[in-house]
Amino acid sequence: MTLRDSLDLIKAVNPEGGHAVLEHEIMAERASSLGAAEKRVQLTVSAYNASEKPDRSQELAAAQKAVWGYFVQRELCGFRRHQDVIAAFSIPSEVLNGLGAVR
Repeated sequence: MTLRDSLDLIKAVNPEGGHAVLEHEIMAERASSLGAAEKRVQLTVSAYNASEKPDRSQELAAAQKAVWGYFVQRELCGFRRHQDVIAAFSIPSEVLNGLGAVR
């Protein structure tokens, strides 16, 4: 195989196109994971807020875990400010305090 054949083969494979497809797949997975994490936050925070049990430690732990995971996923997607989602989901300060976050 000559150098010319190698260059023609590289052009035919189009590595830049493959990279773009991979980046697209990664972004789609990030968006999907962010949506799933958001749904977990909605469910666990709602369950915590709706619980009338005297001991809500299990609901609190579940909400803290979900919110922490959501914040991590948001940061992986490039979103650094969480104040808007804290307000949108009415995340209680008890949940945030368990994360070390400041409201």
